[in-house]
Amino acid sequence: MPPSWTGPALAAAAAAWALRAAVWACLAASAMLVAEAACMGVASLAAVALRRRPHQRRYKWEPLPVPGGEDVEAPQWCGAAEFPMVLVQIPMYNEREVYKLSIGAACALTWPPDRIIIQVLDDSTDPIIKELVELECQDWASKKINIKYEVRNNRKGYKAGALKKGMEHIYAQQCDFVAIFDADFQPESDFLLKTIPFLVHNPKIALVQARWEFGMFLTWPLPGDFAVNYGVCLMTRIQKMSLDYHFKVEQESGSFMYAFFGFNGTAGVWRVSAINQSGGWKDRTTVEDMDLAVRASLKGWEFLYVGDIKVKSELPSTFKAYRHQQHRWTCGAANLFRKMAWEIITNKEVSIWKKHHLLYSFFFVRRVIAPLVTFLFYCVVIPLSALVPDVSIPVWGLVYIPTAITIMNAVRNPGSLHLMPFWILFENVMSMHRMRAALIGLLETARANDWVVTEKVGDQVKDELDVPLLEPVKPTECVERIYIPELLLALYLLICASYDFVLGNRKYYMYIYLQAFAYIVMGFGFVGTKTPCS
Repeated sequence: MPPSWTGPALAAAAAAWALRAAVWACLAASAMLVAEAACMGVASLAAVALRRRPHQRRYKWEPLPVPGGEDVEAPQWCGAAEFPMVLVQIPMYNEREVYKLSIGAACALTWPPDRIIIQVLDDSTDPIIKELVELECQDWASKKINIKYEVRNNRKGYKAGALKKGMEHIYAQQCDFVAIFDADFQPESDFLLKTIPFLVHNPKIALVQARWEFGMFLTWPLPGDFAVNYGVCLMTRIQKMSLDYHFKVEQESGSFMYAFFGFNGTAGVWRVSAINQSGGWKDRTTVEDMDLAVRASLKGWEFLYVGDIKVKSELPSTFKAYRHQQHRWTCGAANLFRKMAWEIITNKEVSIWKKHHLLYSFFFVRRVIAPLVTFLFYCVVIPLSALVPDVSIPVWGLVYIPTAITIMNAVRNPGSLHLMPFWILFENVMSMHRMRAALIGLLETARANDWVVTEKVGDQVKDELDVPLLEPVKPTECVERIYIPELLLALYLLICASYDFVLGNRKYYMYIYLQAFAYIVMGFGFVGTKTPCS
């Protein structure tokens, strides 16, 4: 061993080698992400182009015979026997702010009154809210609406348990299709007339998924009965960008190429026989919707995403609510991958092509690699490389790949181009939370099945949320608005950026400083809308 190879020098060389290995591992994972994004982008654009040519549509759609148009009063319905029986399920839990909106919208759906059943699945633990929901159902029942109010004596299985219990009733078993709406969703009156024909005329389709809509309003108060909250703050605008990409690219491409995508848990219509054949609702993860979708796909059923059909809904407007939602989605998906990987591999009812899509694209790249590499590469490895001058990151990995991913997102969100810098910083901060959730799901730790219902505000936004795009929340008001992990990482980033600026090569300090600022802003709760402490 050369004399220069002392203990500290050897340790520094080993650290540099380990960091280089981490860099190239992250670059490989980033290449997987950009390839997947490019593939989905091309497929989604092709799907949109072909959908505009009626003669090239894959699935048959013919309107059901509605006498006199879609605004016909109930007594004028004739030939109702031609319409299938439809169950509309609305699961809810202490939804004081929105229960009237969802129940009212479901009861206004255009369908023969003797061929539709509205089922409110109330798991509320607050007796006052429970009584309010029951009274609302009784009020609609007095208007000759076939509505059922169902409760359980426990919350076992949470939403999956409620949906499963709801399907056990005799009247539910007599239905052909079931439409599911979360408590903050408001379908248009013609929702069933637009979706059910796909299921009636295409016996291989198990699910028709509609798109979520959050509104395009920028000022308050809002017109209409539903307080769509896209413009209530910067955080909701960023969420809309991510969800628009999810629907326009991920769901559109999955439906077009593989007739498969993850069910979103709401704003969709299922064929009841497909649910039963796939084993029904299971509560083994916090993504019961995705679980059912994967199992149905392995049985050979096909899914259809129809982006032209939109259902109004509400975005989480507080950072705390958004964190809980993202933990549930990310952790549940990773945990489902752990539970179903071998089942997918050994399945004999679908092609190898579809197995590859499920294992590699749908689960491994999007649900495991994406949350891990986003945090490790952009928030750990790049800042750390500023402290080790012997480690360099190729420009194609540092600039070209993230730029390509950003452009592919921006193309599908042209109206939000001015928000892209905020979206990048926000998503990088959230990547820490998602990475932790993904690891919890993969390792199936104690928090793997944590279920926190996303808080909603409903009509309160019209009266109470008179806020600018980014309202500062005073951290002194409540300790729970201070997020220690974000602040600790901000300190790490500040050290790396300062070292790079003062003693390093001055390659990354500007980016790292910006990212540190984002972590500080979100660490002190200066994001989202202000709500009372719980």
